[in-house]
Amino acid sequence: MITEQQVIDALKYVDDPDLKKDLVTLGMIKDVKVVGKQVSFTVVLTTPACPMKDMIQNACINAVKHYVDKEAVVNVTMSSNVTQAKQNKDALAGVRNIIAIASGKGGVGKSTVASNLAVALAKQGARVGLIDADIYGPSIPIMFDVLNEKPATQQIDGKNRMIPVESYGVKLLSIGFFADPSQAIIWRGPMATKALNQLCFDALWGDLDYLFIDLPPGTGDIPMSLAASVPLTGAVIVTTPQQVALSDARKGAAMFKHEHINIPLLGVIENMAWFTPAELPNNKYFIFGKGGAQQLADEFNIPLLAQIPIIQSICEAGDAGSPVALQTDTLQALTFMDAAKKLAQTIAIKNANEIAVTA
Repeated sequence: MITEQQVIDALKYVDDPDLKKDLVTLGMIKDVKVVGKQVSFTVVLTTPACPMKDMIQNACINAVKHYVDKEAVVNVTMSSNVTQAKQNKDALAGVRNIIAIASGKGGVGKSTVASNLAVALAKQGARVGLIDADIYGPSIPIMFDVLNEKPATQQIDGKNRMIPVESYGVKLLSIGFFADPSQAIIWRGPMATKALNQLCFDALWGDLDYLFIDLPPGTGDIPMSLAASVPLTGAVIVTTPQQVALSDARKGAAMFKHEHINIPLLGVIENMAWFTPAELPNNKYFIFGKGGAQQLADEFNIPLLAQIPIIQSICEAGDAGSPVALQTDTLQALTFMDAAKKLAQTIAIKNANEIAVTA
């Protein structure tokens, strides 16, 4: 007869590829049950967007068959419990990871990247929020087809709290919900910073695995104030291969690494990496240059999370209020899905290392 202990002992031979320890030691095996040769258990991953999910599942099945009984019928349920390295407070108490999406200059597709990363993680089953902190050029309401929506409010302890708008499984707040789309927002730095703080701290975000903050470009008041006031898990730098964009992206990355700010960099995403004509699917034309984002990633010792090609449908999908990551099996959707998985993987490894240090 197969016993539960035999199953647990067998699973000690299965390592998490990122955390470099076996699943049992990591406490990732739950609810082991054995009925005759029917074996079932749950593997609790550190993110629903784990890129190694299928490999880990197959390794568990093979371990039970190899070390226990080759005739065992193994049913593995894959679940997740997204990790966090530090406990947030007040309105952000239920938010496990806060990620800034930043760029050195405008026009590199930062908001497009932020929108599609959020949607990709939500599709994987994560609880996701997105703050449009680009105060002077809010575009998230358009990209999520909620341009005419207005957040509701709820009074808690005598204070009004905003209830984020939801679209495609993502909770959203943007200054665009409160401003006339046809009017320019003319605010000095302190006003813009106050507005950002309200979007972060005067809202009912509830329980979120990932909260993205789409920053305005550059290294001005808003990015610096955010780094000082919001407990960021880390920042992602978005750039194009063009040398001018890379020069500004380098300055943006250096801002987060400054000793007075000291926010971890989670990776680089290169947008508009190349162009492939539909009639020549095997050709790549590097219109804005080649290799620059990889050089930037190497310089700061961080991963290159993705290279997003120039594809017309990415822009069209954003303009239509339907982020391209919602699609299935297209190159552009899969590229954003892979980027989201790598980002979630990077965050999980970072959190595990920090938890190990403080344990």
